[in-house]
Amino acid sequence: MPLTTELPRIGPRQATTIEARILGGGHTLNRRQIAREAGVSLKWARQLWRAMGFANVSESAVAFTERDLHALRTATGLVQDGTMSEEAAISIARAFGQMTDRMVIWQIEAIVEDMVVRLGISDTEARERLIEELPAMIEPLQELLSYAWRRQLNEGVQRLAVRTESQRRWASGGRHPARGETELPIARAVGFADLVSYTSLSRRMNEHTLASLVTTFEARCAEIISVGGGRMIKTIGDEVLYIADTPQAGADIALALSTRFASDPDMPATRGAVVWGRILPRLGDIYGPTVNMASRLTSIADVGTVLTDQPTARMLAGNERFVLTPQESANLRGFGEVHPVLLTRGEGSGLVLD
Repeated sequence: MPLTTELPRIGPRQATTIEARILGGGHTLNRRQIAREAGVSLKWARQLWRAMGFANVSESAVAFTERDLHALRTATGLVQDGTMSEEAAISIARAFGQMTDRMVIWQIEAIVEDMVVRLGISDTEARERLIEELPAMIEPLQELLSYAWRRQLNEGVQRLAVRTESQRRWASGGRHPARGETELPIARAVGFADLVSYTSLSRRMNEHTLASLVTTFEARCAEIISVGGGRMIKTIGDEVLYIADTPQAGADIALALSTRFASDPDMPATRGAVVWGRILPRLGDIYGPTVNMASRLTSIADVGTVLTDQPTARMLAGNERFVLTPQESANLRGFGEVHPVLLTRGEGSGLVLD
């Protein structure tokens, strides 16, 4: 259906009714009142509100609900009982704000697009219908969010509790860390997968075709990374960044991604790289020389291929599932001359997708 610039016909009364349903009640408190009721300073309440990603409101504006007060008391309690510092509480609040902001936009657009296709209505009509039907969706969506968060939290705990054999080998045969790298807390396989010719393709695509390409790319990458036991860190336009707990798992994921897109006539091929090394996780992202090395190697990989560095290749050597072929040396920004190694599939079928 064609897009339209017509605005949804949503009146103030309807918006207020939906807002009360979402927020669990009407606005009854201003900033000074909510701070006083929670027993905190105005500065702390304002910091937490900003960290969540919400716009500033004046001190006299009655803009807060009882649920806002409960959230402020909860965050304050974590600090007052010594569970965490104020800085940590603000950081966690910022993580919630940034992640849920993206999630809400994603969910709204996914539901609207589904309505347009499934019901054969316009984009504007779909948005009007979503607002009408939203109250019935709140509880199931919130339940799924809580379920997913608990599951992800459990995965994080398991990763903390289990030290893999590859991590223990770090000091006895693994890659020699660069200056300052020994201070990085965890060792992981870091991988990138990059869609080839994405920029030129995007110029020739309309909005819907481009959205479908990006959505398909991210969904298939997420599936393969999940099956391989890895974790997708983020997508950067036409590129996906992921980690895995062992060099072998990272290599399996990298090869599976390359094979999957090479065999799909409707998708561009990818190029990628995977490197084992220490990283610094912060704010849901990862940092360090290992990440930079994987990114640089991806940029010089040929279409449909996966590169790694020599230290990672040494850790994969002797595993019949992988074939490692040294390549010509290359000068990479920030690293100087390096000796890439081409990673290809050896014996076995690799990752098996349902």
